[in-house]
Amino acid sequence: MDNGLMNMEEEKQKGGFRACIFIFVLQGLENMGSIANMAVLVLYFNYAMHFDLATSANTLTNFMGSVFLFSILGAFISDAYLNRFYTTLLFGALEVVGLVLVTIQARFKDLQPEMCGKSSCIKGGQALMFYGSLCLLAIGSGTARGALPPLGGDQFVQDERQRGALSTYYNWLFLSSTSGGVIGVTFVVWISMSKAWYWGFFLVTVGTFVGYITLAFGKPFFRFQPLGNSPPIKIAQVIVVAFRNRSLSLPERTDDLYEIDETVRDPSEERIPHSKQFSSLDKAAIPREDSTAPDAWKVCTVTQVEEVKVLIRMLPIVASTILLNTGMAQLQTFSVQQGMFMDPHIGSKEIPTPSLSVIPLLFMTILMPLYELFFVPFARKITGHPSGITQLQRVGVGLVLSIISMTVAGGIEVYRKDQANKIPSHKISVFWLCIQFFIFGIADMFTIVGLMELYYKEAPSGMRSLAASFSSLTFALGYFLSSIFVSTINAVTKRITPSKQGWLHGNNINTNNLHLFYWFVAAVSAINFVIYLFVASWYKYKEAGVTESETKTES
Repeated sequence: MDNGLMNMEEEKQKGGFRACIFIFVLQGLENMGSIANMAVLVLYFNYAMHFDLATSANTLTNFMGSVFLFSILGAFISDAYLNRFYTTLLFGALEVVGLVLVTIQARFKDLQPEMCGKSSCIKGGQALMFYGSLCLLAIGSGTARGALPPLGGDQFVQDERQRGALSTYYNWLFLSSTSGGVIGVTFVVWISMSKAWYWGFFLVTVGTFVGYITLAFGKPFFRFQPLGNSPPIKIAQVIVVAFRNRSLSLPERTDDLYEIDETVRDPSEERIPHSKQFSSLDKAAIPREDSTAPDAWKVCTVTQVEEVKVLIRMLPIVASTILLNTGMAQLQTFSVQQGMFMDPHIGSKEIPTPSLSVIPLLFMTILMPLYELFFVPFARKITGHPSGITQLQRVGVGLVLSIISMTVAGGIEVYRKDQANKIPSHKISVFWLCIQFFIFGIADMFTIVGLMELYYKEAPSGMRSLAASFSSLTFALGYFLSSIFVSTINAVTKRITPSKQGWLHGNNINTNNLHLFYWFVAAVSAINFVIYLFVASWYKYKEAGVTESETKTES
């Protein structure tokens, strides 16, 4: 008995911000590498692998899309099969292996293709190593990302004493990301551009390895959530049973729907009260009269049905933020390539173009603590919301700023191109790009934290990794959509323009119409924001959903 009490006491002492320190370290070091890679890979593909402008951009966006898409795999695994800690470490090892291979290929010229004048010159064993290393890197990094943020969320007990602690955790997690990013786009990018590509990749490899080792040392401090049932299977059960019962009538009283007794409920599950939305799914909870021990594929609990409803409510929010990340993809590809045609000097010092993204990162590093320490307490007094403003309001602010950023980017490109064509020897300062980087950086700060907090707080306890991966899903779809936009716009404009050249053809950005592409993305994003306003007004937070008592009163 004494041993049991001691174990319970030890378990209570685990978690909290002390455990999250190990997560912050890994997030900072891993993000140092990923941000540095996003900044220089498009140039590495262009200059070392000899891809043309559009192919370099699409290779990077497809790679980044794959990274974020694999985060969903990490969510599935960590919710039901491995816990979030072991999922992060296991796939983190794959990420390190991928980085080692990328470093080796960048080191030896024999492993790189010769210039051939085509859109892509890589083939044979070089192509196998190139795409194989990117695949390992995408699988490892992406899957680990799907498990790491929710691992930190698990360290906080969701009760009245810790209201707002989860929001604070995600704010500081974002701060650790931006801090690592600052180092990545300054020191690591400088090493890559001024010394050699492989030295930059080597630093990224070492930093990432140290980050995962640090997380491993933090194991004694972590609180681990019990594994739940597989989220895909639970979702499938509700859909299958609801379809099978489609001809049945719902009972007049929601109390007559099937729900298990609290004394036998799985400890990984929370009870979710019935809500009126998507009532057709309630048919999955109609009790079976022919079974004393209900089968999960014949009848589902109200809680299980409500879990699926929560995820369905989130999907329009997910869809509404895809275009935000399509805009981000332009800053990590074409904006970097813009900088290669601009003056990179401050006095006599030359600044690597990929390092310009340090401007928004520095501002975010400064603004995030100010936001957490001053704005949130001030707004909390006015709104009464633990986070100051709601998660969906934060996302809305980010969407508006992303539209402004793309519009400004188009205007700056018009000015840059005009000056380059008038006086070819006179290049405008690369620091003009800071404006679009800064605006989008603030948009990122609002949106990412808002989404991560929304997905974790709203999702059922057994599906939090899955829900948190929705944020990465929007990144993946946004990057893939960028590739589709680039290819489609090039194909269409090649047919309709008098010059028979696409907006984004070849390697000379001065003969392209990149500004029109930026404005196209801004226009589509503006339409998307209007849709988001309707989606956000329709969304019901879990805490504000219709409870059983309210249902009885209305009936």
